[in-house]
Amino acid sequence: MTQARKPSLVRATDPIPEEPFSHPLNPDSALHLRSLSDAVGLQRLGFHVVRVAPGKESFVYHAHHCEEEFIYILSGRGVAEIDGEEHEVGPGDFMGFPTPSVGHHLKNPSAEELVYISGGERREAEVAEFPRQDKRLVRVGMAIAIHDTSGAIEYPGFPPLRARSDRDPG
Repeated sequence: MTQARKPSLVRATDPIPEEPFSHPLNPDSALHLRSLSDAVGLQRLGFHVVRVAPGKESFVYHAHHCEEEFIYILSGRGVAEIDGEEHEVGPGDFMGFPTPSVGHHLKNPSAEELVYISGGERREAEVAEFPRQDKRLVRVGMAIAIHDTSGAIEYPGFPPLRARSDRDPG
């Protein structure tokens, strides 16, 4: 049995479901996500339109080991924290995070909605760090596990598995 092929063209007027999301490690995380990549059946690339309400945050301060990610601001104002430093961002600003990435996060302290495009790779496996929570995410396929890093055993002769950064983000 073959799956029905998704359309290659999605028009602005096409109804694409918007999914609410809140990151479990950040009580201030609250966003709405429309996955354009899912609508056309892309499997190796994620491309999403994201809305963050005033006073809310996107995810949680994190860094990727395997998957590159980007953010392009469409409207509104935000504060991007990149490698421990805060930067005001607005329409037309672009952020890219090659791997292993530095820590990053996006907040909306303004009175208007923040809207941006977020995208990146969809590899079979990903490892992400949440340095302020002392946690590590491991994803294989759609199975996700979050582990405490405080009890992790580092093997002699190998460098520690940490996000690329010269500063302590916590």
